[in-house]
Amino acid sequence: MHPSTHAKTHPDRAAYIMAGSGETVTYKQLDERSNQGAHLFRSLGLKTGDVIAIFMDNHPRYFEIAWAAQRSGLYYTCISSKLTAGEVDYIIGDCGAQVLITSPGVGSVVDELPGVLPKHVKLYMTGEARAPYASWEEALAAFPTTPIADETSGSDMLYSSGTTGRPKGIKPPLTGLAIDETPGMGSIAQMLFGFPETPVYLSPAPLYHAAPLRWTMGVHRSGGTVVVMEKFDPEAALALIEKYRCDCGQFVPTHFVRMLKLPEEVRAKYDVSSMKSAVHAAAPCPIPVKEQMIAWWGNAIYEYYAGTEGNGFCYITAQDWLTHKGSVGRAVIGELRICGEDGEALPPRSEGVVHFANGPPLSYHNAPEKVAEGTNKHGWTTLGDVGWVDEEGFLYLTDRKSFMIISGGVNIYPQEIENLLIGHPKVADVAVVGAPHEEMGEQVVAVIQPANWAEAGDALRNELMAFARAGLSHVKAPRKLDFMEELPRHATGKLYKRLIRDAYWGKEGSRIV
Repeated sequence: MHPSTHAKTHPDRAAYIMAGSGETVTYKQLDERSNQGAHLFRSLGLKTGDVIAIFMDNHPRYFEIAWAAQRSGLYYTCISSKLTAGEVDYIIGDCGAQVLITSPGVGSVVDELPGVLPKHVKLYMTGEARAPYASWEEALAAFPTTPIADETSGSDMLYSSGTTGRPKGIKPPLTGLAIDETPGMGSIAQMLFGFPETPVYLSPAPLYHAAPLRWTMGVHRSGGTVVVMEKFDPEAALALIEKYRCDCGQFVPTHFVRMLKLPEEVRAKYDVSSMKSAVHAAAPCPIPVKEQMIAWWGNAIYEYYAGTEGNGFCYITAQDWLTHKGSVGRAVIGELRICGEDGEALPPRSEGVVHFANGPPLSYHNAPEKVAEGTNKHGWTTLGDVGWVDEEGFLYLTDRKSFMIISGGVNIYPQEIENLLIGHPKVADVAVVGAPHEEMGEQVVAVIQPANWAEAGDALRNELMAFARAGLSHVKAPRKLDFMEELPRHATGKLYKRLIRDAYWGKEGSRIV
């Protein structure tokens, strides 16, 4: 269905609630405001297939803008609120956006953008707009709340997170169908992850990322309510689950780690028994972390492995995971193939690059070389991850190929080392990278974000080095351990490991010093 349908049948039901402010937007309001937005886009000359860009924090107007674009047959490119003006300019230029809507919450970068963006890009700001941005709300007020005459279904056009390089755009073809066509995400949520017909969904992550955006808009199609956290806080998340009786949500392992590291008496204060489907993805989840979450939330824990590219999809239940610990599941879209350097399929339990066969093809906007790089001679496609498959078809990820460390001719994958170190009670976050070494080529370096920054020093360094040596073979144990007050982790859970690694290699443009 479409939110406009629910606006007719349940106009006063909350489409979403902003967790911090408590602002509630009903389906009637969402429908009316998205209609006004559609009229505004047409008045600007935008036609089916054109592109707008949304560069905002988790703001009450986010969904209204996205649905306005969707019902106008437009592409809406949602941009990370953490990017610099130059990075935003690159994405807007690459996707061809003609309109940019932003919010004051993204910070000072909004004042830099008018000086770097092409002059034809029309600029709007929500809330307290300042020149040269026009007020989004004031612009809407001039238009009717009824639908435009030529509604047709638009689509998101999102960019990969850029953890290993420049982000790449994924631009699916428009269907030309009516706005109430049902996309795959809604059916996947109900069939695989046990979402109820009208869910109360907790969204703790930034809406610009593929998973939160698509899951939440899928909830709107089902007529449910989304509880949007403006910023993740572990105790606040538990309080929201209790307050709104949230029965589903989508998380990343970092969220789990932070909730588990709350004092036991804090965790015990909140009733989270309403949570029936807690789906996680985006980054590898250490086995001890997932074991603790299943012990706490039971069979509500689901996991999937996929990318914004949509070339394949694996999923696993809590029950299956307990008998296949460390797996991200079996393929339900595409067929798994683990390939060696020659591009040929390897037998079970052989480590290689993860490919999907007989699934949707890769498609990157303005980047045919990336498509070629991710497609092998058989037409099988990969996101660049390394792993292996057991005899039952369960996939186990090792790491990204680009993050592999070669030390003295030995291949070392950081994920195993990171999974061990994150289990130490004094570690809040960890990244393991390869740094140059005159004799070995590369050496293993662990970069630690301590749970208590005041403890960063030689005593903790020695304690963690000993902890690593006790749990790892000598070739994998870090040879160097450094501290960082906060790792450059994407708000969706992905780590910008490239930035950390580049700092050790002295790469120009590295933001880590």
